[in-house]
Amino acid sequence: MKKKLFVVIIIFLSIIPLNAQQIKGITGDTNWFANWTNFKPATTEYNEVNQILAGTISTDMKLTRNNTYQLVGTVYVTNNAVLTIEPGTVIRGDKESCGTLVITKGCKIMAEGTATYPIVFTSNNNISERRPGDWGGIVILGEAPINKIGGVGFLDFNFDPAVSYYGGQDPNSNSGILKYVRIEYSGRKINALKELNGLSMAGIGKGTKIDFVQISFSNDDSFECYGGDINFNNLISFRATDDDFDFTQGVQCTISNSIAIRNPYSSDFSGSRCFEIDSYDKIENADVSKKLTKITANNMTLVNTEDNNQGLVREAVYIKEKSYFNINNSIIDGFSTCVLLENKIGVLPANLAKINIQGLQINRCNGIVQSENATVNPELSNWYNSDTFSLETTKLNNIELFIQSDVKKSPDFRARSTSPLASSK
Repeated sequence: MKKKLFVVIIIFLSIIPLNAQQIKGITGDTNWFANWTNFKPATTEYNEVNQILAGTISTDMKLTRNNTYQLVGTVYVTNNAVLTIEPGTVIRGDKESCGTLVITKGCKIMAEGTATYPIVFTSNNNISERRPGDWGGIVILGEAPINKIGGVGFLDFNFDPAVSYYGGQDPNSNSGILKYVRIEYSGRKINALKELNGLSMAGIGKGTKIDFVQISFSNDDSFECYGGDINFNNLISFRATDDDFDFTQGVQCTISNSIAIRNPYSSDFSGSRCFEIDSYDKIENADVSKKLTKITANNMTLVNTEDNNQGLVREAVYIKEKSYFNINNSIIDGFSTCVLLENKIGVLPANLAKINIQGLQINRCNGIVQSENATVNPELSNWYNSDTFSLETTKLNNIELFIQSDVKKSPDFRARSTSPLASSK
């Protein structure tokens, strides 16, 4: 009898983690959006500026929450300096001078807020005048590997080339921490073809911690990585004009428990996606012996909040050739198709093996994986319709799918479920 009971207990314990892994979309025992996020920054009053940040910071500096700072022009942190920001501090980016913060190679930003006192980077404009692209954004340059020739890159943002290079040999390099941080209305246009991002990370190493960061109303990408080796957790991208998460130059990244909340009227015709994945910025500048971009995404929620008839809602994920993408236990809701492949990828098994989608709930989407070359779509459909991928297609409305999807209230994008193992309580 004891032996049989032992066997039953072992079987039961082995089932629990298996079922737990099937929870789809963002997870949490409680709503981790609570307190620190802001989905209505256009109506938020911030204190008037009483301190100016400008020029170069070459020694350790601390920003305190009893002050409100204005970021004027491009502010470089250099000379291995550490910029520390207290919880609750507000930094407002200047529009006229394109206020931008650049953490150069070897330096650190220590911006560790709390759920009660998040650190906020936002527009310096008045409430009625705030728009995407009001100021530049945050740029962090690190010492982790990239796949450009020579192992060094420069961002095309009109920065000082003497201090704006990135890349190296240390995948574990540490550029600091961003935790409980909001970045609002960034992405200032530099010229007709180029805008800054909310958070640009170039050659960032695993020692850098990026957790609980919300980027809202970026005029270009919310989060963009140029090479590096990094882990992300609990990120929120809200109403980006371009991509939510953009990866290139051989970045190695695991992103978990994060969400992209798209709105078609914050998108443009150039092709705005939740994920855009590419191995090379420009193939002529790439060292093809170096690593290809490899992204692993776990428990993601990719959601389009409104329908429209203007063709602005496209694919959730766009993948270019020679890139690896794995997405697991996630929800994709309201897109024309889940994944679109560049036409160069084709349908050879060796190519499709780089793109693995497992345990997804695909809601209100017209396709699973499609190609820019529509002639191969029947073959793609056959490949990904296999039971191997454990894909679930549904047509639920957002009230049925999420606990609370109205961003005008107190949003909670955890999935509704009657399963005790996936309970929202």
